[in-house]
Amino acid sequence: MHRDVVEPFRALRQAAQAAGFDLRILSGFRSFTDQLSIWNRKARGERAVLDSRAVPLDITRLRPAELVYAILRWSALPGASRHHWGTEIDVIDRAALAPGYRPQLLPVEYQPGGPFAALNDWLDAHIREFGFFRPYRTDRGGVRPEPWHLSYAPVSVAAVRAVTPEVLSAALEAEDVLGREVVRSRLVEIHERYVSNVDAP
Repeated sequence: MHRDVVEPFRALRQAAQAAGFDLRILSGFRSFTDQLSIWNRKARGERAVLDSRAVPLDITRLRPAELVYAILRWSALPGASRHHWGTEIDVIDRAALAPGYRPQLLPVEYQPGGPFAALNDWLDAHIREFGFFRPYRTDRGGVRPEPWHLSYAPVSVAAVRAVTPEVLSAALEAEDVLGREVVRSRLVEIHERYVSNVDAP
């Protein structure tokens, strides 16, 4: 976690605890190497690639560009993940977990009837007080909405501006990213649709 995020998160967690939630980070910082592994395992079919309704796709039926865009719907391009910055956290309410339940980080878990619906409503009302926002709050035609994903605005707003297509191109140059031909030929479009296309704080 970025050093400037530590205290605001602690304050957010304490406020959540006072409201009856056990706010826990399920995923935080993710290195380039970790994101590359996620990306390539999806491209090889070793991890599920989901459609917009979170239903697994048969990737053998997808053309190369279709596969790249399907992966981008749920997973960032290595070098473009907001989790690289230490400002992004994926959160759950551990107190709401039934015995043996493993969170999937799917929208249905945060909707009415889901285990984290009450946390979702509380976060809606309070995260701005602590400097956080949801960059994937709505479906803007890029990344699928992620109600679990919180971003610390005072640092992440500047970070996203620094991730230009040129920076991404340089970061990917020597890496073995599956689908790289599609990515390289459409990098400006990918950046516009999946990197900078987020909800404002």
